Amino acid sequence: MSADLKYLLLSTVLCFVQMLIAATGANQQVGLSTLAGNRQGLPEITGWAGRAKRAHANMVENLVLFAALVLVADDVGKANATTAMGAMIFFWARLAYAVIYVAGIAWLRTLAWFVSVIGMAMIAWVLLSAM
Repeated sequence: MSADLKYLLLSTVLCFVQMLIAATGANQQVGLSTLAGNRQGLPEITGWAGRAKRAHANMVENLVLFAALVLVADDVGKANATTAMGAMIFFWARLAYAVIYVAGIAWLRTLAWFVSVIGMAMIAWVLLSAM
């Protein structure tokens, strides 16, 4: 397995763990019977649980882009040291982002997000340069 695909797998696992944390927080706030219902009129999830939910949603949005880049690079045979570095940067920045977001540190969260975007841009650059 290439480094790019390894970090795609780790990022997918991170997204799954974020989902579990967000679900645990929501369960603590509104209870399992409310969550198992049709969720109509579901109260707002607040505090760390709300931040965990938003961090997970942001990860899902970014994972779609990251996965597309990694899979295209792998498929067309353009995965290299630069794409591997970009994938590694993406994963570690997203891990930091999740922790920072749940902790509620606003500006540092934005910086971590930006670093993850740099990781994706590195992969995109390799692909666009090969066109």
